[in-house]
Amino acid sequence: MNYILRTAAVFGFLAVALGAFGSHGLRQILQINGTASIWQTATFYHFVHVLGLLWLGNGVKTSRSSEIFICWVTGIVLFCGSLYLLAVTGYKWLGAVTPLGGLSFLLGWAVLLLAGPRT
Repeated sequence: MNYILRTAAVFGFLAVALGAFGSHGLRQILQINGTASIWQTATFYHFVHVLGLLWLGNGVKTSRSSEIFICWVTGIVLFCGSLYLLAVTGYKWLGAVTPLGGLSFLLGWAVLLLAGPRT
């Protein structure tokens, strides 16, 4: 198993665990804070990019796989991570980190578009 698939497996595990934890263990906190939708957004983008990593690591041929991988992993950490923390803590300053993760996601998709898969 290559490093991209291993990373996808770790992030996939975390996405399921964090999604379940938010729905069950943190339900009251998220409802009190009014941040359940923030947690759900983080979980959604987390899962979407895990699927992208699985696709990328499952033999897609592109000369830029490493760059795409770095962008998407950075996006999961910054975008999703800041939203998870914001939802639990209510620290609004974390919202300043979120767009950096969003830009990382966008950059990864742009690199994929420009490099394109090889057949």
